[in-house]
Amino acid sequence: MEVILLERVEKLGAIGDVVKVKDGFARNYLLPRKKALRANENNRKLFEANRARIEEDNADRRSDAEKASKGVDGKTVQLIRQASNTGQLYGSVSARDIVEALQGVGATVIKSQVVLDRPIKSIGLHDVKIALHPEVAVMVKVNVARSPEEADLQAQGVDVMSQMFERDTAEFTEEVEPGLEPGIPPAAENPGTPEEAEVGTDEE
Repeated sequence: MEVILLERVEKLGAIGDVVKVKDGFARNYLLPRKKALRANENNRKLFEANRARIEEDNADRRSDAEKASKGVDGKTVQLIRQASNTGQLYGSVSARDIVEALQGVGATVIKSQVVLDRPIKSIGLHDVKIALHPEVAVMVKVNVARSPEEADLQAQGVDVMSQMFERDTAEFTEEVEPGLEPGIPPAAENPGTPEEAEVGTDEE
């Protein structure tokens, strides 16, 4: 389907561009969100008649977004979640979680502005894009950890997962008894005579 873009759409084009997209993308996303019009003759005339106003409205919204971006850009939020020893979350961090966390540090955004290709499912520092306008985007950092102490370490640049792995492997280091040949269990040092080994085996 060919559509006329009413605003800049990433990887597609700018205001007024006529582009060809998949029917489902147009019907489910571009058209209902008023980001585009079907590219028929009537809509082409309608767009051209209103082009100046559309571009002016876009410029105003872009200006507002640029002002708002100063209160969002570079923010860091901390989210404490339960996770396994491998760092995988029991659940995930969603766009809604990030919106609520940002509100907690004085940054106002809405769910649709949080750009997440997929939910966050592991502890660590995650860079998340916030699209305040089709032409204005900023980055925030989401610090996901199992405790405030762990989050502080991550904020300082410590790789807590690497530390955890090193600690776990150290706990499983095999202790070797002095004088014992490698691979020989202690019980095999003095097995005794065949007669001693048979004592007591005949009693029912």
